Amino acid sequence: MMTMLSLAWASLRNRRLISTLTIASVALSVALLVGIEHVRVGVRESFAGTIKGTDLIVGARGGTSQVLLSTVFGMSTPSGTVSWATYQKWAQHPAVKWTIPYALGDAHKGHRVIGTTADFFTRYRFRDDSVRFASGVAPTDEHAIAIGSDVAERLGYSVGDSIVLSHGVAAISFAEHEAHPFIVSGVIARTFTPIDRSLYVTLEGLEAMHEEEEGAGGLPMGPPEQAHAPGEAPITSFLVGTKNRFETLTLQREMNEDRSEPLTAVIPGVALGQLWQTIGSAEVGLRVVALFTVLVGLIGMCVALYASLESRRREMAILRAVGAGPRTIVSLLVLESGLLALLGAVTGVAVVYAGLALARGAVESRFGLALTLHALGPAEWGYLALVVSAGTLVGVLPAWRAYRSSLADGLSPKL
Repeated sequence: MMTMLSLAWASLRNRRLISTLTIASVALSVALLVGIEHVRVGVRESFAGTIKGTDLIVGARGGTSQVLLSTVFGMSTPSGTVSWATYQKWAQHPAVKWTIPYALGDAHKGHRVIGTTADFFTRYRFRDDSVRFASGVAPTDEHAIAIGSDVAERLGYSVGDSIVLSHGVAAISFAEHEAHPFIVSGVIARTFTPIDRSLYVTLEGLEAMHEEEEGAGGLPMGPPEQAHAPGEAPITSFLVGTKNRFETLTLQREMNEDRSEPLTAVIPGVALGQLWQTIGSAEVGLRVVALFTVLVGLIGMCVALYASLESRRREMAILRAVGAGPRTIVSLLVLESGLLALLGAVTGVAVVYAGLALARGAVESRFGLALTLHALGPAEWGYLALVVSAGTLVGVLPAWRAYRSSLADGLSPKL
């Protein structure tokens, strides 16, 4: 076996250019297939790690994905508002341990502004970490604002700078709250979550900003029926942590069935699962494209091996002349094909890890996705085994052609 392996390796080295191109073709195909799977798992882990330790996300009546995306990821608009009285009612529920209110609707140069309380900075969890500050402290009064690391980096803000917020979530707004500027009290340390692209103020600050704008003849707070007492402005959603995880489902059902004010309470993990099911067809499509790419690479390898037989007829004849039987010839070509597939697979995996190591910093800063370099999973090992096995079988066709070649045909080529 070692003699055959040495002979196959020497044969590949003798045809360096064709062997290198064939390995590169298989490597690129494997890199695409394994890379898609690796990034898919990384993106799922990153999204799932965006919120941890929260049992329920509660918003106005709407779709499950809408509540999740608008509250946690800032990718959708809230379906409505939740009255302060309703929020207080559920915050004081015997099964509730803590709550974090969210008030959305304003922005600063395309970055969303969130009105919340001090509980956000002490209770909110992502992956295995909590919100920390790279500089400064959390906002404590109606003129203070904390900003994410991306906001500070892209807009050049630091502690002590003045910020004027805008009405709405568009990147460009013609309605700014100039009557109520905010002072940066702290810059949040990088989290690789939507927190990095957000700004945080107190609920009192958000309410005071709109009241001063209304008093100055600017944007109205809303129709008369939305009037409220000071410090009791409506919110768009709130996060809930329960005293006992076993009570989560019961509390969710109570909230969804409450007739006093229509609410939608979602379990983050379940909502994420439903979201992945919705976009699952896109993942299947990417896998199909990658598998076809691998198939094209293997066909190219088969063509290269088959085409090279014409220039190797004399080599095959010499091997037959020195005593190599048909089985040896077939085994040699199949082993060469397997080596090419194996080297291509190993090179493809190396390309994936090298690419992730080089690109994950840019991906994390641009998209907020924490792509981790983890070991190959069962699916990826399965893909590699499939590629190597298929690549080895690809060598059967040229091996069969060599087997059919006669000794006389090899020693007496036609000129």
